[in-house]
Amino acid sequence: MTPTDVHNTYKQILTYLSKGRLKNAFEKIELLNEEFRSPVFKENIQSMQTSYKFMLQYFIDGMNDPERISIYNKLTAKIFVLASLLRDELLTRDSSNFEFSQKRYLPHTPQISIGKLSKDIKRAELTAEIKENEPDNLEKIMAVEVEYENALRFLFNYFWLKTTYDSQQFLELYENILSDESDDSTAKSMLISAITLNLWRTFDESKLLLLLDACKSKDVFARQRALVGLCFVLAKYNRFLPYFPAVRNRLIIMADDSGTTESLQNIIIQIIATTETDQISKKLQEEIFPELMKLRPMIDKGLSDESLLNTDEWGEINPDWQEMIEKSGASDKIQEFAEMEMSGADVYMSTFSMLKSFPFFNEFSNWFLPFDTNHSEVNSLFQSDEKNMITVFLNSNIMCNSDRYSFCLSIRQMPDFQRNIMKQNFSEATEQIEEMKKEEALYSPQVQSKAIAKHYIQDLFRFFKLNPYRNDFSNMFNTSLILHKTYLFDLLSADDKLKSNIAEYYFSKKLYPQALELFEEIVNEENEKSAILYQKIAYSYQQTSQLFKALDAYKKADLIQPDDFWTNRKMALCYMLLGDAKNALKTYQHAHFIKPENVSVQLQIVNCLMELKRHDEALRNLLEIHKEHPENQKVLRTIVFCSFIAKNLPQTNYFSTLLAENHNLSAQDHIIAGNIAWCIQENQTAKENYNAALKMLENNWDNFVDLFKQNKDLLIQNGVEENEIPMLLDAIRYNQPTDTVIV
Repeated sequence: MTPTDVHNTYKQILTYLSKGRLKNAFEKIELLNEEFRSPVFKENIQSMQTSYKFMLQYFIDGMNDPERISIYNKLTAKIFVLASLLRDELLTRDSSNFEFSQKRYLPHTPQISIGKLSKDIKRAELTAEIKENEPDNLEKIMAVEVEYENALRFLFNYFWLKTTYDSQQFLELYENILSDESDDSTAKSMLISAITLNLWRTFDESKLLLLLDACKSKDVFARQRALVGLCFVLAKYNRFLPYFPAVRNRLIIMADDSGTTESLQNIIIQIIATTETDQISKKLQEEIFPELMKLRPMIDKGLSDESLLNTDEWGEINPDWQEMIEKSGASDKIQEFAEMEMSGADVYMSTFSMLKSFPFFNEFSNWFLPFDTNHSEVNSLFQSDEKNMITVFLNSNIMCNSDRYSFCLSIRQMPDFQRNIMKQNFSEATEQIEEMKKEEALYSPQVQSKAIAKHYIQDLFRFFKLNPYRNDFSNMFNTSLILHKTYLFDLLSADDKLKSNIAEYYFSKKLYPQALELFEEIVNEENEKSAILYQKIAYSYQQTSQLFKALDAYKKADLIQPDDFWTNRKMALCYMLLGDAKNALKTYQHAHFIKPENVSVQLQIVNCLMELKRHDEALRNLLEIHKEHPENQKVLRTIVFCSFIAKNLPQTNYFSTLLAENHNLSAQDHIIAGNIAWCIQENQTAKENYNAALKMLENNWDNFVDLFKQNKDLLIQNGVEENEIPMLLDAIRYNQPTDTVIV
């Protein structure tokens, strides 16, 4: 059995269990054990099958068995756990996947005794002792740090890779580190990440209970990291959670804690927000950064080496720069970038994705390491007690942990003079940022928790997107848009507030299928129906091309809040898209009654009349609109088109000439003007318009022909023979200006 066969068989078992087909699940799990050849597992499987057969026999015989459902659920849970364990063992044995290779080699890596681990992990105590006795012995302090990092790395690998935590000594060390008496947030956070990754690979109820315990930690860094991990793990194993009552009961208790509930709600929103990150990175790379780069040569002209190195004038802003920015057109892009950052968007993913090739990131565990100024790779930047710009920047909650390491490692590679410039003392900036942080904490007690959760989610996102072995891991963020379907979400949204908030968030981010699922739940649960809610449901259906359902929801909104202009316009649009021009006309006419001054609705009424072949009436309406809005190009364009359909060539030509006076024609406008001129035998004018259209289309002949043929029927209706059209096109090609290149 290949690793692919093992994985596919495991997936089949999960599918059978989800459908309640335990017999099929037993057959598949036996195949896995035939490959693994474990007598213990074989006996376990046979025992479970025997119990199941007896239960079925009692069921067929009609015997009353109050424990039947409980036994059935326990059997399902046992099969699921055993299948997960068998998959894990088989892949560890045979898979070339990075994670399973690391599992396989773990026993053969250099081992550290539990005694040494217990000693080396106490970095704070050892460092304090050295500073008291030998304050200038930096080598000893660095040695303690290196030993601490080695111990932490070893513990991370143990709790990440071990199938079962079979060492009581390691579990005791884990409990000591995670206890509230310990103040080592870094170690706590790393062990929580290790257990999360372990659970992500293979389900284990005892490990999940450890993660749930960590969610109660008094250490905010550990607690937020555990809650983030919990959201992902529960989403992955959601369909099997009902079979584990201990987990379910713990979640119910957790949902009663308002602080935990608020944190989980925030985490769910931030995980969903990661779906925008790739789109934001693309926008930054293709639109915003190129625009900002245009400023570089302009600013360079105003700088000199002397001014750069003059620290007295360091903070003085060149007044010409603002003018440069305005002239360059980059100010809007700067504003857009700032707004994206303020809204919580992950604007640094694209920037720091280029800075993950440092050797630091070759160590797997470092992708999950909380930022620590004591770390041996970066501590040289923080030897001084002086508050420098680097410290200010890193403490401003702008970057996640992974990006902070990237930033510091980049600075370490700079020449000394550049690094010294960056480390100038910005006391005023420092005070301002620290003051802002204090104010934020006052207004929102959870501001720190939100920032910690956000940074950890971004760390995880970078790991699953950027680490060299990312293809060997199932991406946690594939669950981002199903979090609202989980058992955890149901517990948290009992009061509908979370459900409404998440639905609105989905809607604001144009994630309409997900928004619909929640909006429909809310509308079914609400006693008082809301017009706004039905409008949003309708709009979501419209955006997902479910027009009949959209129309139905718009009608419900109209019943609750009649004569709403927006609702009537959308209803009319749905009718039109469904090919019902008659009802579209009635609805647009009602919208016109509500807002008679709206030109767009008046033009839509004309479109409906034209669709219903009521061309004369449409033209009369258009001429009335033109009297009120003589400069409106859209109105002129519609009159030209409608007159052409009505075969009124003089009128068509007249309004086409008026339209041309605006000097803002499209390629399509020029083609129609050419067609009109051809019909009235003004061939030179026709030729000029066709050439103008070709020029606007960058001489792309295929595009020109596609646009030309859209009005082929109008040419025929106005007297041009169909067999003349190919000759007309050839004539246009032959009569192009000599500098035109045909594509």
